[in-house]
Amino acid sequence: MKSENSTDTLTIITTENKTVYLLGTAHISSESVNEVETLIQEKKPDHVCVEIDAGRYKVMKEGQSWKDLNIGNVLKQGKGFFMLANLALSSFQRRMGEHSGITPGQEMKIAIEAAEKAGIPFSLSDRDIQITLRRAWKKSSFWNKMKLLAALISSAFSREKLSQQEIEALKERSALQGMLEELAKELPTVKQVLIDERDRYLATNIYKAPGKTILAVIGAGHAEGIIATIAELEKGTLSDNLTELNHIPAPSRISKFIPWVVPAAVAVLLIIGFINAGWSQGIEMFFYWFAINGILSGIGAILSLAHPLTIVASILFAPFTSLNPTIGVGIVSGGIEAFLRKPRVADFENINEDILSIKGFFRNRVTHALLVFLFTSIGSAVGTFAAFPFLVSLLQ
Repeated sequence: MKSENSTDTLTIITTENKTVYLLGTAHISSESVNEVETLIQEKKPDHVCVEIDAGRYKVMKEGQSWKDLNIGNVLKQGKGFFMLANLALSSFQRRMGEHSGITPGQEMKIAIEAAEKAGIPFSLSDRDIQITLRRAWKKSSFWNKMKLLAALISSAFSREKLSQQEIEALKERSALQGMLEELAKELPTVKQVLIDERDRYLATNIYKAPGKTILAVIGAGHAEGIIATIAELEKGTLSDNLTELNHIPAPSRISKFIPWVVPAAVAVLLIIGFINAGWSQGIEMFFYWFAINGILSGIGAILSLAHPLTIVASILFAPFTSLNPTIGVGIVSGGIEAFLRKPRVADFENINEDILSIKGFFRNRVTHALLVFLFTSIGSAVGTFAAFPFLVSLLQ
């Protein structure tokens, strides 16, 4: 295999059976859109591969519909954090697109339209975004999930605006490499799923695409990984079977056991307090546990501007739900908030606009219920870890 850079963004890969024109783009770049159209007209490839999956392409063409969303079921199924991550990522992408005047991924849509116009077959070569996010979520620890969610939310609501020069600089491999190295350092599991696995997924689909000349339109951050993966596929040192990368890992036995450790330890401390020190100290320990956990969860509800009854429920339920990992206080408080302030038709219709600002997140009853879920969950978690050493000290 041989690869050479034709331009800063275009790499030509020559294998035994085909030539691949690998175009690295910035997803919010107007120049990228122009490059895509020009290359299809000039090269007239046999096949076009684009870095997008069927689900995202459908949303790009038809728009995102939230009318069938049941926020209560989302919380009951334990998908509250996952949905918040999805919304924060969507908010970040849309905000970046507004700054540049280009819809994120528009160059992918243009590539498909140009291929269709020229009668060139194309393929949606990326892995389903929901599989990617679920794999990243499943493989992340609780704290890594919180770090990822915090990073997405802070990025989504950042007021910083990029200049056109900075947007085009996103296509420079050196700048992107530094970003990926930072991501790998802070969240190696997330980087593995979002970048490394997709490099392999995209490269395999590009390598197996029919035809002698292939145009692949991909985000510039994937270029180096795709080139390296195609080289391995050509040498036969890497399998082209992608079944494993489409699999959602089941929770391990250890991961199922760990959430019960802290609640079990707290329960043991309370029991020891009753047995060794009598009812008075046992009740005192339970009071402190109830107060610390409940009050911090209540503070979370207040900060999320929850309904007064939701605040009371958060305080009352948190000390008990924190002893049962199968139903956190966030599920209860978020569900109560959604019941007391039922989402209106307008909330579903405006969710794509409301997620662009903090005010919109609080105004929209769908996303507000998710914020109540998030804030009370964090409050209860902090309360649990704050109360534990205090309860230990009471036994001494």
